[in-house]
Amino acid sequence: MKQLPPNVIAYKKTKIFTEEIIPDGLLKNHQTLPEVWGKIVILKGRLEYVIQSEPIEIVSLDDKKFGVVEPQILHHVRALGPVEFYVEFFK
Repeated sequence: MKQLPPNVIAYKKTKIFTEEIIPDGLLKNHQTLPEVWGKIVILKGRLEYVIQSEPIEIVSLDDKKFGVVEPQILHHVRALGPVEFYVEFFK
């Protein structure tokens, strides 16, 4: 998984999602706009983060490991039990 570039700046974040209210769009493959990076921040529990690059990368995220979403790379998430998380966006 890539790291956030040092020159990007946060500009918005989602509300806090739980395993019961993860938007359907996050559960199936989707992507950010050009030049938009994301940071998946876990507050409690675990989340599976699937990056549809070559090769496919599957990462288990928790409160000690956040996920980095690269611009325009297909990805999706899946709750691994009870979870609370949000996504922060950077340009």
